[in-house]
Amino acid sequence: MSAAADKIAIDTSGPQLRSGALGLIEIIGQSLAAIAPTLTPALNISVVAGLAGIGCWMAYFIGTIGVVIVAASVGTLAARHPEAGAYFVYIGRTFGPFAGALAGWAMISAYMFTAVAVALSFAIFLGNFLGAFGIELGMLPMVAVMLVFVAAVTYGAYTDVKMSSRAGLVLEVISIAIIVLITVLFVRVRGTVIDRPQLQIAAFNYGAVFSALPFVIFSFVGFESSATLAKESANPRKNIPLAVIGCGAFAGIFFTFIAYFMVFGMGDDTLTLGASSAPFSDVAAKAGLGWTSVIVYFAAMISVFACCLASVYPVPAYPYNILPYAFFAYMIVGAIWFAMLKSRSPQTLASIQHDMEG
Repeated sequence: MSAAADKIAIDTSGPQLRSGALGLIEIIGQSLAAIAPTLTPALNISVVAGLAGIGCWMAYFIGTIGVVIVAASVGTLAARHPEAGAYFVYIGRTFGPFAGALAGWAMISAYMFTAVAVALSFAIFLGNFLGAFGIELGMLPMVAVMLVFVAAVTYGAYTDVKMSSRAGLVLEVISIAIIVLITVLFVRVRGTVIDRPQLQIAAFNYGAVFSALPFVIFSFVGFESSATLAKESANPRKNIPLAVIGCGAFAGIFFTFIAYFMVFGMGDDTLTLGASSAPFSDVAAKAGLGWTSVIVYFAAMISVFACCLASVYPVPAYPYNILPYAFFAYMIVGAIWFAMLKSRSPQTLASIQHDMEG
């Protein structure tokens, strides 16, 4: 044993993360649910279509290549440093604990604000869903529904991580299946999958395509979130890279094909698609499948719940490793997420020093 190791006393007397509790399925569920692929055709694609025009699918294709390259890098780092802190550990071991703490708290903010933003979109989709039946909720009933929604997400995050990860995966698979099925229906109405204007790639305005890339990347937000579960993974050196790279690639392929078929379904009218507040529903309506809008909104609500759950769950994993370097900020987050942190308490300073020194 080295002299450095002799100086480090690792405290394992307190509660620890449940090492080895998650298999590959649960790890994949975390990344896929955080990406929430259904929300792109249901809402996010409008901006990309408005900017990239007929080259919308090309923007997603280029974005997919970039995301897969980044995912491969994250996968490599996760295999080398299978710790709960993810970016905090990766950056901290390279640039020091202060830089690592800044990165870690930036990621905590990103996850928390993503959860807030996605939760607010639930109210939008619920309003559209009920509106299809002629029902309109007032302010107080909507607030009550949102409180129930937040409580359900909090309960799901607080309970067994395996259950919540699997629930996120199942919900996303259901919502994606609904989107794919409706896409098949309106492609069938068109009678062909060939859209010649979209296949003339030399005619694309690549300046517009590249200007849409920031919004394309936004669709992939969360693909790396499974790296925060490395400590709880049964085989993190294998499962985390597979989940991060696999989910990034799958989402990119899904986005690329959906973008192609949605532009095709709108008759290549990207201006109308770009101005739409419910793009997928409008595409379905143009194909004479307006009745499917209710199903689309339902799928979107399912996806929102899964995404919120996946966005909330990684938050406690960051304070778990950042505590000695950002004590006061940790106390603030700890107050907010007390119920979750009770079952996932942080390591001691000696354990963190051991992690940082590798």
